[in-house]
Amino acid sequence: MTDAGTLPGQPRGAVVTGPATERAVNVLAPNPSAMTLDGTNTWIVSEPDSDLAVVIDPGPLDEGHLRAVVDMAEKAGKRIALTLLTHGHPDHAEGAGRFAEITGTRVRALDPALRLGDEGLAAGDVVTVGGLELRVVPTPGHTADSLCFHLPADRAILTGDTVLGRGTTVVAHPDGRLGDYLDSLRRLRSLTVDDGVHTVLPGHGPVLDDAQGAVEYYLAHRAHRLAQVETAVEDGYRTPAEVVAHVYADVDRSLWPAAELSVRAQLEYLEEHGLI
Repeated sequence: MTDAGTLPGQPRGAVVTGPATERAVNVLAPNPSAMTLDGTNTWIVSEPDSDLAVVIDPGPLDEGHLRAVVDMAEKAGKRIALTLLTHGHPDHAEGAGRFAEITGTRVRALDPALRLGDEGLAAGDVVTVGGLELRVVPTPGHTADSLCFHLPADRAILTGDTVLGRGTTVVAHPDGRLGDYLDSLRRLRSLTVDDGVHTVLPGHGPVLDDAQGAVEYYLAHRAHRLAQVETAVEDGYRTPAEVVAHVYADVDRSLWPAAELSVRAQLEYLEEHGLI
């Protein structure tokens, strides 16, 4: 059995509903799959002495889950005052409208189509609720509208799908772009080096206690995959499907459609840089 401490990012192990840091509590959605891992992590974030909380990524449109998020907050003596979205994929955002009805909150997101209320989110924004401070970090790449939220008081970053608690994420071409994603990973690495971020609170999978190690692993993994794709093209594998079958032969076939999105993004990147 592999020691979690030896894995990239030092995952804590099982994904559980409950506290992850002093200010962040996870409520695990009941939507496990090959793509969502154990399910979507819905985060309740608040100052310990405040009666106001922020929810990040309400998750799928599952009434039981949405009610469980509200119940978790209320048991801690907190009222949900705001809903934030890391990006618009349904497993993170589909329940946001219904959750806003239940809680009476606004929904803030980068994509105007996902917002409920006048305020969106943009680079450099600082969200403050009940003394809590969340700094908006633009991290396009997985999708064009992907954001992370830096929680400086806990030296943590809420990453949505930009960094997962297990495995690696998909660059969802054509909306996601590899060049953007690599820039986003470098931005996160800077937060780990310059701003002391050490904990990753991901959208799926376990909490990671070595944020820098996780991001470094992601950067190395992307460089390795890109080199593999470049070599595959040089060896005569031309279509995305052919490249996937060759490069991702060791990956479960059920994940090949998602892998093809990443391959398309990699091929586009290589073409743009004159490498193929």
